[in-house]
Amino acid sequence: MIVYGHQFASRMLLGTALYPSPAIMAEAIRAGNAAAVTASVRRESVGKAQASTGFWSLLQELRLPVLPNTAGCRTVKEAVTTAHMAREIFSTSWIKLEVIGDEDTLQPDVFGLVEAARILAEEGFQVFPYTTEDLVVAERLLGAGCRVLMPWGAPIGSARGLNNAYGLRTLRAHFPDVPIIVDAGLGVPSHASQAMELGCDGILLNTAIAKAGDPPRMAIAFSKAVEAGRLAYLAGALEPRDMAYPSTPQLGKPLLAAGG
Repeated sequence: MIVYGHQFASRMLLGTALYPSPAIMAEAIRAGNAAAVTASVRRESVGKAQASTGFWSLLQELRLPVLPNTAGCRTVKEAVTTAHMAREIFSTSWIKLEVIGDEDTLQPDVFGLVEAARILAEEGFQVFPYTTEDLVVAERLLGAGCRVLMPWGAPIGSARGLNNAYGLRTLRAHFPDVPIIVDAGLGVPSHASQAMELGCDGILLNTAIAKAGDPPRMAIAFSKAVEAGRLAYLAGALEPRDMAYPSTPQLGKPLLAAGG
C-alpha cells in the first residue's frame, strides 16, 4: 500500500485511544504489525506538556509513522487550526481530517470536509479524509487535492461492519488507482476481511481492538483477516449465483441402461 509516496509495511493502521493502559496499547500495536498509528492532537499540547504526558515518548518507542487526526472537530476553522497544531507537534504534513457533522452518528460534514481539505492541501498538507462512501463527495475530495479516501464502514465505535458494501465497491470501481482505507465501524475480523475482499487497500481500527477483552490477541486476529481478505481479492473470488453449479462434471458419468 503506497499513499502519498510512502510505502506502508502492512495494510492495517491502528488508533491509540481507549486502551486499558499504554503498555497494552503498545503490545497490541506490535502484535497486529500495524503500519502506522493515529493520534488525536487533543492528547498533546505544544511545548513542555509533551514530556509530562509521556504519550509522545511512547509513540517514538513504537518506531512507526504517526498519522495525527483532527478528532472531534466540528467546523472548518477548528479542523484547520488543529491540523496546524498537529504539524508542529508531530513534525509531519500528514493529517487525518475529520469534520464531524452529526452528534449521534458522528457522520462527517462532507461540505466542511471538502472545504477544509482544499485549504490544507493548498498549504502543503497530505490529507487523509475521513468521509462517507458517497461517490460525488469522493470526486470533490480528490479534486480538492486528496490522494487517498477513508470512507467509514459504519458509525465510529458501532461495530456494525460494512453498512454499504455496494457503496465501497462502487468507489473501488470508479477510482481503481486511488488508495481506499476503510475507517470506522468495524467490530470483528470478518468485517475487515470483507472490506479487503471488496478491493479496499487498507483498514484503520481502534475501538474493536482497544475495547476487546484481549487487545493484543484481537490485533493479531484483525491482522490475519486483513491479509486473508487481500489475498482473496487478488486471487479473484467466485461471484455469487442463484442456481447450483455442480463441482463434479457430468461428462464421463456412468449411465445404467434399462434391463431387457
